[in-house]
Amino acid sequence: MTDQTTPQDPTEQYGSPDSDTIAYPGLTKDMDEKPDHGEESYVGSGRLEGKRAIITGGDSGIGRAVAIAYAREGADVVLSYLPEEQEDADETARWVRDAGRKAVLVPGDIRSEEACQEIVDRAVAELGGIDVLVNNAAYQMAQENGIFDITTEQLDRVMKTNIYAMFWLTRAALEHMGEGGTIINTSSVQGYQPSPELLDYAVTKAGIINFTRGLAQQLAERGIRVNTVAPGPIWTPLIPATMPEGKVESFGEDTPEGRPGQPAELAPAYVFFASQESSYTTGQRLGVAGGKMMP
Repeated sequence: MTDQTTPQDPTEQYGSPDSDTIAYPGLTKDMDEKPDHGEESYVGSGRLEGKRAIITGGDSGIGRAVAIAYAREGADVVLSYLPEEQEDADETARWVRDAGRKAVLVPGDIRSEEACQEIVDRAVAELGGIDVLVNNAAYQMAQENGIFDITTEQLDRVMKTNIYAMFWLTRAALEHMGEGGTIINTSSVQGYQPSPELLDYAVTKAGIINFTRGLAQQLAERGIRVNTVAPGPIWTPLIPATMPEGKVESFGEDTPEGRPGQPAELAPAYVFFASQESSYTTGQRLGVAGGKMMP
């Protein structure tokens, strides 16, 4: 953990993590080196007081960091996650409740439109409405031979998890979202600099960027903003669970800062887009990528 209030050399703020590959979907406890989600460092200041947020992929990684930050900023949260990630989800919920906020756990596979609708229904029933939707959950599986090893089954899973679910959740949530509502989508540097072994994943991330820009124009007159955070290489359970061992060992070293980012370094971007501080910002992308360039 690091003290993020003290100026530091960003190239040395965190070391390069070292971890063996783990089984998909990947639990935090199985990682040799655990990510920093801001458990000890994030300090809230009431910027999201009283807001109600849905966070998909909220069990671990970026989702956990966002949940902790939102709770400490005063928001109640619904956490969506795969059933096999229950242990991680319970831990995230504990941090949310320790901050004095409500955590609603909704396990399920968002490749189903019905599962997406249930997430929205639970948010309305248990939180009383929806102010913030964070479409963060994603699936990837690296294939060293790229398109030649990407099966139709994998392509279907990537598209449904990353694109269809975002569409379904957004459409359902908008029925309950009023003026001042915000939608925040997790895209990626992969949407601009696709890695050949993540071709299908990169395609979806480019799609998320365009979905964000188009929807922002449609919803502006309703007073609802839509933005996207584009992470670079971030150290989460998804990495050792979906990347070849050699790629895990060198993960993030190709950034100008020379290391992968930590989930805690992403959370402030999601707080910014959810807060009134970004009231004149919609249809935009904020890159948090250790110096990797995005047009």
